[in-house]
Amino acid sequence: MAGKGPGTVLGRIGHAVGYAGWLVKEIFAAGVGATVAAFSPDAGMKPIIIFYPLRIRSDWERFWFSTSITATPGTLSIGFRHDPDHAERKILLVQAVFGADPIEQIEGLRQMEEHLAPWVASLPFDATAVPWRAYRDLGPDTPPEDLPSAERLD
Repeated sequence: MAGKGPGTVLGRIGHAVGYAGWLVKEIFAAGVGATVAAFSPDAGMKPIIIFYPLRIRSDWERFWFSTSITATPGTLSIGFRHDPDHAERKILLVQAVFGADPIEQIEGLRQMEEHLAPWVASLPFDATAVPWRAYRDLGPDTPPEDLPSAERLD
């Protein structure tokens, strides 16, 4: 008789269903928050880029984590980079539109990673040590004169 532990087929299916349910709830909540912000006088958009150090390791886990981030309104997975401080680890660049509280955004990513791969919860993680950068307004874009019209976006 097949067991229901996390390593069994039934266990993996159960975990996938549970994660999907949790993710739908998070997407819905973020969508409601983004909609409310869109109709507010001050939308509260303070975009940041987070350099999130991944604890997950497999391509499958990275795929689902980055896809889950992009599916959540207000966040966008930008790409993977090698961690210069830890050769065996990758960093995921994440844009968070509502980044007024970067630690809250980082903690949200930590929770998502732990829902996707519960085994990472036992690994050390310090949200205050995760680097992030706010966007800087560099002023109006002034494209070079010789830039093709298709790239000027005007």
